[in-house]
Order: sequence, then structure tokens, then C-alpha cells
Amino acid sequence: MSASDWAILGVLAVLWGCAFFFLGLALRELPPFTIVLVRVGGAAVILLAYAALARVPLPGKRLWPSFVVLALLNNVVPFVLYGYGQQRIASGLASILNATTPLWGVIVAHIFTTDERATPGKVAGVLLGLAGVATMVGGDALAGLGGNVVGQGACLIATLCYALAGVYARRYQAQGVGPLSVATGQLIAATIVMIPLAVIVDMPWTLPMPGATTWWALAGMVVLCTVIAYVLYFRLLESAGASNSLLVTFLIPVTAILLGTYVLGEALRPKHFAGMALIALGLAAIDGRPISTLRGRLRRSI
Repeated sequence: MSASDWAILGVLAVLWGCAFFFLGLALRELPPFTIVLVRVGGAAVILLAYAALARVPLPGKRLWPSFVVLALLNNVVPFVLYGYGQQRIASGLASILNATTPLWGVIVAHIFTTDERATPGKVAGVLLGLAGVATMVGGDALAGLGGNVVGQGACLIATLCYALAGVYARRYQAQGVGPLSVATGQLIAATIVMIPLAVIVDMPWTLPMPGATTWWALAGMVVLCTVIAYVLYFRLLESAGASNSLLVTFLIPVTAILLGTYVLGEALRPKHFAGMALIALGLAAIDGRPISTLRGRLRRSI
């Protein structure tokens, strides 16, 4: 990946790292389907308004069925499953399960693409990254494995959906559809799917009015974690591919811990440094360039 790709990956890690925090706040007063509807619906309205002002044409009718599929894989199913799972398992275990996304990404890309084949470096890097996340979160979180199988299964299915969506969305680059158009189409389709689900299951009109904290959390999810994040994500997907784009889930726990340190004054522990080191090694193995450079220097020194 290029330097700009790594920069986008870092920004995405910060934005989606905040999403878990915002979701936890919103779940105190609102059910999952309503939260998902507000998130995708609000983001769709903002992107539609921006597209109109910037005179960006919306995709043609032939693409809308594929946007429905993408919305199900990338928004509706994983958002609902994470909301369901996060109510039943600890957040630490949820973040470890979320970090399996790159592993699914490597497997799915290897099966369904010809230019993103699994290599020993990729597999080793993904396993190192997953070990790094588990180290940062701590062994206590792993003790919850097997405790609530339904909640854990929901989170794992969500990660598989993200991997499938990453590979599926590659089709738009070949069709000349830009990141803004893809994000807008996906979120409009997700909104259309979520409206009847939220109405039937949650009956939002019967819910009490949420407080200011919940509204701020929803605004953060809409603007930061959805509008900005998805435009950046589809831009990264174009240039770096599906398996590389999904590496963001390794960096999300890193940004969450660093934000906790510098914003909330939480202490950095040795396990955090050890986990970050493993993640860095994993990313280096996947990228390949640092290892190739080191090999070249060793050969020259010999």
C-alpha cells in the first residue's frame, strides 16, 4: 500500500474506533434497529445533499440491486448483529472477535479474486495482528469465550459480512463508479431496507425521547463513523484492495486505547505496548516492504 493508503487506514481506525463508543452510549436508550436506521438514514440524507450541491450524478438504475446486496452485507446485517452481540458479551471480547475481519478478508479474497491471493506473509501478518489485539485487550476477555455463544456468533457473522462486502464492492471500480456514489447508493439502499424493520420490530414512536448524550452519540455515528468513514473506505478499497482495507480492524483497538490515554487520562500498560508491537509486526508482514528492505540490507552487509 502507498503512504496515502496507510494514512487513510489510520483515519478510518480513529473514526470506526469511536463508533463502538458511540454505539455503547446510544444502546442505553435506543434499540439496535432504530440506531441503525438513524445512522444509515442520516448519512444517506447528508450524502444526497452533498452530491446535489457538488453535482455528482447518482448511479444508474442497473446498479441499485447490487447496492441492496452491498447494504445488507456492509450495513444492515453487521450493524444489527453487533448491536445485538454487544448487549450480550463484554466489549473486550467483542473487539477481539471484530479483529478476525482481516482473516475472513484474506480467505474470501483468496476464494473470489485472482489478484488478492493468500500468501504466507499475509496469513502470518493477520495472525500476528489478531494476537496483538488479544494481547492488548487482555486474557480476561478471552475467558468469556463460550459464555454466550449466540452473542459471539452474532459478532463473528458480522465480521464475515464485512469481508464479503469488501470483495463484493470491488466491482464498482471496474464500472467507473466513484467512492462517493458507492457510499451514497449503499446508504440509500440500507435506509430503504431498515425502515420497515425498525418500524415493525422497535415501533420507534412508542420509545421515550432520548437524552442529549444519545443525540450527540447518534450525530457522531452519522457524520464521523458513516458519512466520512465510508467515502474514505471506498476510496481505500479502490487503491488497496479488499484484504488490505479490512486491516483497519487491527488498528481500531490501538486508537481506542490511545484515545483513552490522552483524552481520559487512562494509563498505558505493558500489555498495550506488547500488543501494539505484534500488530506493527503483522502489518509489516502483510505490507512486505519493510521485510524486503531489511533482507536487502542484510544481504549487502554480508
